[in-house]
Amino acid sequence: MAKSQQTFNKSEKEKKRLKKREDKRKKMEARKLDKEENGGESIPFAYVDQFGNLTDTPPDPSDKIKVKAKNIVIGIPKREDIEEEEYDPIRKGKVSFYDSSKGFGFIIDTEDQEKYFCHVSGLIDDIQENDKVQFELEKGQRGMNAVRVKLV
Repeated sequence: MAKSQQTFNKSEKEKKRLKKREDKRKKMEARKLDKEENGGESIPFAYVDQFGNLTDTPPDPSDKIKVKAKNIVIGIPKREDIEEEEYDPIRKGKVSFYDSSKGFGFIIDTEDQEKYFCHVSGLIDDIQENDKVQFELEKGQRGMNAVRVKLV
């Protein structure tokens, strides 16, 4: 006598598939009935006003602001050239912490008291804690880093 090809798992999957199909059909019929009862307005709309708030009323056409396509700037605006007197790229500071075995430390800027990360690859001279140094800032992975660090 041959064994049946229909296993328990296959029959359970078939039952689930049929149940899912039936549920889908019932939902579709319910949506049809709801649409007939409400006169076709089953999906409410949300509008955004000029301040960015969501409302259920459409915006007033008189509040619409016309913008010409040529006035839209795509991209980052160019940075204006800063005169050398206003901005000095070389900063002065004091080494608050430095671990020579691990090759990193922190420098506190004397002007704004900000703490900047310093790596051994950015050093010109060997530094230690409490040394007065001058350095430049460069954007790193986690913020601004002190580079080209040398003793004063």
